[in-house]
Amino acid sequence: MKSVLIANRGEVAVRIIRTCKKLGLNTVAIYSEADKDSYFTKIADHAVCIGPAKAEKSYLNIEGIITIAKVYSVCAIHPGIGFLSESSKFQRACEEADIKFIGPDAKAMEMLGDKAKARQIMVDNDIPVPPGSDGEISDLKQAKKLADEIGYPVIIKASHGGGGGGIRIVFEKEKFDSEFMLVKQEAQASFGSDSVYLESYLINTRHIEVQILADGFGNVLHLGTRECSMQRKNQKLVEEAPAPFLSDSLRKDMEDCAVRIAKIVGYKNAGTVEFLLTEDGKFYFMEMNTRIQVEHPVTEAVFGIDLIKCQIQIALDHEFALTQEEIIARGHAIECRINAENPDEDFKPSPGRIKDLQFPSGFGVRVDSGYIRGDKISPFYDSMILKVICFGQNRQEAILSSYNALDELLISGVDINSDFAKAILKHEDFNKGNIHNKWIENKLCVELFG
Repeated sequence: MKSVLIANRGEVAVRIIRTCKKLGLNTVAIYSEADKDSYFTKIADHAVCIGPAKAEKSYLNIEGIITIAKVYSVCAIHPGIGFLSESSKFQRACEEADIKFIGPDAKAMEMLGDKAKARQIMVDNDIPVPPGSDGEISDLKQAKKLADEIGYPVIIKASHGGGGGGIRIVFEKEKFDSEFMLVKQEAQASFGSDSVYLESYLINTRHIEVQILADGFGNVLHLGTRECSMQRKNQKLVEEAPAPFLSDSLRKDMEDCAVRIAKIVGYKNAGTVEFLLTEDGKFYFMEMNTRIQVEHPVTEAVFGIDLIKCQIQIALDHEFALTQEEIIARGHAIECRINAENPDEDFKPSPGRIKDLQFPSGFGVRVDSGYIRGDKISPFYDSMILKVICFGQNRQEAILSSYNALDELLISGVDINSDFAKAILKHEDFNKGNIHNKWIENKLCVELFG
């Protein structure tokens, strides 16, 4: 392999380009008209305009991306995060063009991308899942009957949803009809399919992830757990590794379960198995993301392993040199996502030009960003500006380092959520582990905004 095309933008494009350069690989970046002057286009060896600002005409343009890849004779394409990263159609297009797709094969993506089918695979293999429907459910009358059997609250999910979209929680029977139809409409508009399924809504659960790597030779390794319960409207804000406040036996059970799931579906490359953990210590499969995650740096920090590099090596059919016993977590890491938004105005997006930008630094502090001073935050895409990742010898040290790093962070020209992230870090509940995936909305936001 001599060259890689990055089919993405912003922070993740910068992240991938840097690892490619470390491996001596040439890089080709694609960009939309809105991203013409973005930082990632400047550090790539080549940058090519793929189309207008709207994603469907640029970053989702499979035919255009493959054409550019052929023109530049790239050997592989890294899809990054979002956009086409979990598209089996894109993976097949790469395969047909004799270009390596840095990620799993289409079969695994299709098995896991359809969340209703993924749920059924878990049921068939005795992997714990929340009570719910057997596969997709399209008939309203049938759905209402099942909701009554499950018991309220229930959660209606788009089978092909992702990124926190296509999800509605129904607490009252009287609202089920309207919410069911709304989810189907949202699913059709956002994901091209109105397929949905039902699950019991488990209250006050924690969101725990397990990072896995599979090399295609039957070897599946896990790189520990991540705590991702700090969410607002299903969007993660603060993540950490390893997940705190887990017993050794529970942690091992979750890690072993994630490895088993990857083996069941014949998975290859990097992936993340997501679990819901209840207050009584029971965990349930939620979904598996068939790509690298935004929060992967916290895992890299505690294991000292470059996950993007691993993805590329797996795509090149390298077999693992390390064994599970040799992969040891050390210390603790926390990631804070800094978005262009105003928490005081119900997290209103704040697009605009960055007038000034000063990153925090120091021992154990890492900043992943796709922006530099003078860059413009576009209203067309995700509002995340950067991620601040802080490593410490223990969790308390990582929390203090994160708080101090956010104190050093300076961004002017757009509103940012750094003070809100600091409010999370200093809260007694966060420090003592008294949190769940609705804690921000149900407690912190109430305390701060009433």
